[in-house]
This record gives sequence, structure tokens and C-alpha cells, in this order.
Amino acid sequence: MFRLTQFLREIGQPSPAGPRIDPPGPVVVWNLTRRCNLTCKHCYTTSADVDFPGELSGDEIFKVMDDLKAAGVKFLILSGGEPLLRPDIFEISRRAKEMGFYSALSSNGALINEDNIKDIAAVGYDYVGVSIDGVRETHDKFRRLDGAYEAALKGIGLCRDAGLKTGLRFTMTNDNARELEQILDLLDSENINRFYFSHLNFAGRGNRNRKDGAYFKTTRCAMDMLFKRCLERLNDGNEKEFVTGNNDADGVYLLLWIIERFPEAAEHMRAKLAQWGGNASGVNVANIDNAGNVHPDTMWWHYTIGNVLERPFGDIWSDVSDPLMAGLKRRPRQIKGRCGACRYFDICGGNTRVRAQQITGDPWAEDPACYLTDQEIGAAGAGERVKITPYSKSKRRRKAS
Repeated sequence: MFRLTQFLREIGQPSPAGPRIDPPGPVVVWNLTRRCNLTCKHCYTTSADVDFPGELSGDEIFKVMDDLKAAGVKFLILSGGEPLLRPDIFEISRRAKEMGFYSALSSNGALINEDNIKDIAAVGYDYVGVSIDGVRETHDKFRRLDGAYEAALKGIGLCRDAGLKTGLRFTMTNDNARELEQILDLLDSENINRFYFSHLNFAGRGNRNRKDGAYFKTTRCAMDMLFKRCLERLNDGNEKEFVTGNNDADGVYLLLWIIERFPEAAEHMRAKLAQWGGNASGVNVANIDNAGNVHPDTMWWHYTIGNVLERPFGDIWSDVSDPLMAGLKRRPRQIKGRCGACRYFDICGGNTRVRAQQITGDPWAEDPACYLTDQEIGAAGAGERVKITPYSKSKRRRKAS
């Protein structure tokens, strides 16, 4: 995750730069269920409104929470499917809060209503995030449900009015990129204080729809718009939290933007971005799926490194006998192609490994979705770029623990 607001604040309020320091345990995105009321076009879990066998029971989840605490985990993002479809979601959530976890609810918003908002507010989630894919018709088309847009907006409004920190998530593709500015305007009109911009990643139905991934020029225009809007809100006193995800080249693109517009801040920004260090899959972010399988992050559902019913989470996460985990935890990572030749590798960290793996079969190949030019990153001699190809069915690898 790239905390854009935090970095742009450094222009006027610089803070000391230092070495990268990893937290004691990763942020854990926990897909408590795959049941969902929607079948979204880019869903990484390929969820649906059916029962999925083997999902963890409430007692098993509580036991895993104890293991997570012992492993130094401090942040839990409770997700799905749609987590509100678990009958025991509030019991699970209250337990997480009682144990001292930062607890976020990741929802599509359509099931947040007058009947459950008191229960949601009583949990006291530290954050509630709702996905929006465009305005009205576009969102409903992505979510494959008429009325999904109005239901999501109503849900996030109820959370906001209940005093919960709320935010919108937006995954950009060629089909909705033109509506980004309207979504940003929505933050102001609905008084929403956080915006998460996600680049399309190649996982689940998102992998099947990777031909819809936004072209590089469109991505650069979107980032320019985000930088401008974020800086405006910092300067006008109406600060909002802007973050991006699933393309760590955003950090490098921000540095190039700063060099052009605020050259006096460039050296400091370079140091702060290197302190961030880019992609943290397998290091500072982890995923547990509905059946207890552990993955390097949410986009690696086709690759399992263990199961929390068979081994404690901490043992699974620290085990580098798995070649993928060993490579992800290596500093610096050994990446090929343009990524390996990039002069800003210490900022980006090689970007998103799952895209390289899905396109080439090699997790250490260059990330084909880097939207920077060879000239910008000093990789003119790195050879022909890996190209994003349309999805085709292939064998999916799942490593037994």
C-alpha cells in the first residue's frame, strides 16, 4: 500500500528519513467467507452466493486469533466474499477488538442498512471500506446487480453518520477510468475521508479480465489526477487520506512528479520513498482465506504456503523453505528484466510479483504493468518488454503445506 497523503505532506512538513523498519507481524487480510451477494467482475476470490465447503468455524477463528497475536500481528482486515454474510461476524469482530487488533471491515456496502448499522457501530471498527467501481450504471455493471451503487452509498453513509472512519475503494480498468474524477468528487459531496485507488491485479476474476487493465497513458493520467487532488486537499485544510495499491511504481512516478514540480523537495522525497521500499507481499502483508490457507498476499490464492489449522500462523509465515517466500523475503529481491535494471529499484522493490507470475510463469520476471518508460527508469538496455496477454485457462499451482 502506497500512502500518498503521507508522502505529499512531506513537501511542506518533512520528517526524518531512516532505514526501512518492518513491523513485528504482517497486516493480515482475512477472507472469513467466500459467500457473497455479488459476483463482481474483478473479484480476486471468485466469490458467489453459495455455500463454500471447509470454511473455518467460529471456534477455529478464535484459536487462529491467538496464534496471530503470538506472531506479532496487529492489523486485521476482515473481508470476504461479503463478511456481513457470516452469522457470527460481529462476535468475531468484537473478539478482535477485545484482543487489541486494529480491526477493519471490508465490505461491498450493499448489506449495510438500518437493521445492522447499530451492531456495526457497536463493534467500533477502526475503519470500514466500501468498493465503488464508477457512478451508478458502471458500478451496477461491474457488480452485476441493479441498485448496487445506491445500496453501497447508503451503507457507507450510515457508517459515516455512526461516527466510523469510512473510505471508498476504486479498482481502475479501461471501462471505468473516465469516471475517476467523479468518484473523487464523491468524496467531497459525501464527506468521505479516505480513498483507496487500486490498480487491477491479475487474480481470480481480475485475472480473467486482465485484458481490461488500464493502458499506461491512462494510468499516468489517473495518478496525475490523484496527486493534484490530494495536494489540493492538503493545502485547503480539507485533508483526506489517499492511498494506492497493487502497483508500487506509483512511488517512482510520484518522485518524478516531485522532481518536476517541487525540485527542492526531491532529495528528501527520494530518501523517504526508499525508506518505504515498495512491495511488501510475503513480508508485511499476508492473507488467510476462508478455509485457513495462508497466501503471500490476497492476490496469491493460487499459491498456498500452509494452513492455520495444521500449523500456527507464525511458523508458516517465518518458514523460508518455500522458494516463493524465500524470494519475497530476500533483500533486495532478485528480479529480472526492466525491474532488475531499474535505477529506482530501492523505491519500488520490483513491484507486484503475481502479475509477473501470471503472465510469464516466472514470479521473478519483470512486472508487465509498470507504466514507466525505459528512459525514466534507466533500463533502456534491458531488452524487449514483457507484454500483458489476454487471459487463457492454464494449470494453477497450489503448493501443499
